[in-house]
Amino acid sequence: MAIYTVVDPVTRIEGHMKIDVTIDAVAGVQQVVDAHASGTLYRGFENLLVGRDPRDAQHITERICGVCPVSHAMAAVIALDQAYRVKIPMNALLMRNLVMGANFVESHILHFYLLSALDYMDGPAMRPWLPNWSIDRRFTTDQSNALLTHYLKAIEMKRKGQEAAAIFGGRMPHPPAFIPGGFTNAPTQDQITLFKSYLTELGDFINSSYIPDVELLYQVYGDYSSVGRGYGNLLAYGCFDEDLTAKNKLFKPGYVNDGSLLPPRVIKPAKINEHVRYSWYNKKYKKLNPMAGFTDPVNPKVDAYSWMKAPRYSNLPYEVGPLARMWVNGDYKSGISVIDRHRARAYEASKITQAMVRWIDNVRVGDPVYLKGTTPGTSRVVGLTEAPRGALGHWVYISGGKIAKYQIITPTCWNCSPRDNVGKLGPVEMALVGTPVQDAEQPVEVMRVIHSFDPCLDCAVHVMMAK
Repeated sequence: MAIYTVVDPVTRIEGHMKIDVTIDAVAGVQQVVDAHASGTLYRGFENLLVGRDPRDAQHITERICGVCPVSHAMAAVIALDQAYRVKIPMNALLMRNLVMGANFVESHILHFYLLSALDYMDGPAMRPWLPNWSIDRRFTTDQSNALLTHYLKAIEMKRKGQEAAAIFGGRMPHPPAFIPGGFTNAPTQDQITLFKSYLTELGDFINSSYIPDVELLYQVYGDYSSVGRGYGNLLAYGCFDEDLTAKNKLFKPGYVNDGSLLPPRVIKPAKINEHVRYSWYNKKYKKLNPMAGFTDPVNPKVDAYSWMKAPRYSNLPYEVGPLARMWVNGDYKSGISVIDRHRARAYEASKITQAMVRWIDNVRVGDPVYLKGTTPGTSRVVGLTEAPRGALGHWVYISGGKIAKYQIITPTCWNCSPRDNVGKLGPVEMALVGTPVQDAEQPVEVMRVIHSFDPCLDCAVHVMMAK
């Protein structure tokens, strides 16, 4: 007999999320046969921006999330650099990369140790880690003690990542230094030296603790290499420009279908649409490209179950995130699963720290950091980049020198979307289908799949005031 289980809220993520799963026996194995992923609060940031000066965009959109604010700033200024018709100086490009890179690295460390590892290991015998589920935990006492030591060290490393980003960004979270035309901070030698010291510590921790711990997880929980695959469709916008042409990136853009090992295909933004049949938004704005889309909430609504829209590329759902970036870039192609998401994320953290060593060495004291552009009258621009959790896009329409429309698709909207207009499940929903579950009352296996995507519902949804 089928069992209907609700996990609400999903804990150890940013924001509010509910997962409904139906569990039934298939070929003698109790497993998930259906799933619904729900974002349970509304985001209205797009509407807050209408009528404002375009230069407000990066500062306001950063407030969408305190975990990955830098990527929102980056997406906004990438779009506004186009609108203001300005090529930023090299110093600005490098410092933008350094602040965002530090944010990526500390976010990846946060995710593994503070948000995911406790699905597999026992935390300290104290609140808030108690009470706890009695579930499948396989690490030896020595392994658990080592992981707990690294867990505590990870808290320090996350803080140091934040401090590193603040050196050039001016503050973390919500750094004010990102502006159309460049950056507000003129670097000093003391800042460069201090950043390098943080970078050395972060790199050492990633290589000596983070990567070995993820590989240990792979050894002990190897069965999760065949759990949580989903569609196998992977998409990345690319990020971290290496030069002022914006064509050469540390992570290149592209997409693959069904885990293809062939070279990724080129992304065409015009093929991105948002479906709203199962989302609490006005159905008349169904299947629109974000440049034509609106954020028009409608609740209640028949059949709808989420405040997230359902982004699709060429009408197909795509997983985004570190695994997608590393796969598209050719850096990781071992598989698509719960374990593969963790491994790709750890190796990506190492790749970014290595790139930051090169970037910081190229920052030049005294070189310009800002170029003034031309105030836009009317402009339609798109800023595509990556957040720690995956592909992030800002679509901006400027009219009369003011923002007339602003639309945002976050990584978690891609990953945790509800069904689309034809009923096709979102990536997390599909990844959950087929997941074996030992105890429907304590479905840790479901949590392991969800956490492997590192959902950020703060980015996907936000609170709405009562009327």
